[in-house]
Amino acid sequence: MVIVTGGGTGGHLYPGLAAARALLAAGEPVTYVGALGGLEERVLPESRLPYRLIPAGKLSREALRPGEGVKVLRGLWQARRVVRELRPRAVLSMGGYAGFPVAFVAALLGIPMVIHEQNARLGLANRILARLARRVTLSTPIPLEPRLAAKSQVVGYPVREEKHSPAEARAALGLDPTRPTILILGGSQGSKELNEQLPQRLYPLLGAWQVLHQCGVRWEGELKARERAHYFVRGYVDSALAWSAADFAITRGGAGTLSEAAFHQVPVLGVPLPRHLDGGAQWANVGFYAERGAARLLHSWDQFEAELNALLDPSTRAHIRDRLKGLSPAGAAERLARIVLEVA
Repeated sequence: MVIVTGGGTGGHLYPGLAAARALLAAGEPVTYVGALGGLEERVLPESRLPYRLIPAGKLSREALRPGEGVKVLRGLWQARRVVRELRPRAVLSMGGYAGFPVAFVAALLGIPMVIHEQNARLGLANRILARLARRVTLSTPIPLEPRLAAKSQVVGYPVREEKHSPAEARAALGLDPTRPTILILGGSQGSKELNEQLPQRLYPLLGAWQVLHQCGVRWEGELKARERAHYFVRGYVDSALAWSAADFAITRGGAGTLSEAAFHQVPVLGVPLPRHLDGGAQWANVGFYAERGAARLLHSWDQFEAELNALLDPSTRAHIRDRLKGLSPAGAAERLARIVLEVA
């Protein structure tokens, strides 16, 4: 039996679920361990996977945030109980604060532990866990010190490998099947900044285009008032349908978002989170793609009109689609599962 752990946000949870299902398909029993209060508290009961939820404290890059230290200690204590009870052959951590307690305890108990880093730089939890891990798996090639590089492997980012024709996807989403489509994605929970900045800037395009704006469930009531003909607001959208429907997208810079864009070969204008909120992870992610000509990077809103005009040009979109090929190859979940079973 293998424990897969990680969550808090969709960027850690959904690839973890994909890896868990790949392990199950290979005949390995799996239990998923997530964090109380994270997105997994809603998603795991619907996943049909055995699961546990434990406390997990969020770590800042400087010091423990107020009130989080107690959660960290409680999480480690409960992780020890879960690991001793389940006695896994191996643990796969998808990183983030939710993936830390079980992976850390497992390593201390001598249980083989593998980590997966979704971003184009190691996050705080994975920087700690990497030294204890048997293998370090990556979504994209990133520079590592020699000791870590020797046990690392690029496997890609496990995405939902499902595609539809644009017309079919648009019809399923309630859009005009024949209109070119701009997709706005602010991550699994939406983005207040994108919600505030984009509607007014995109209204002038609605004569020829349509917009599908995933705003996040908590902001759906507020954003519905900004709907127009051909400007569709949704709290949450099916990702495979949304990417299949899109001609290009304006998104945050999460690793999952960019990997899905690459899998579907949809050009993206990336608007990363401010560096102080995530240690620069989203800037690194979008930068990785932009340096390869596989995305556009918005440095400031003053540049938005120029970046938008670039993506409205079919030749620019064709160039980006060509550069996206190979950046999110199919089979990442299966490659990750094989590595976990190798060390178990």
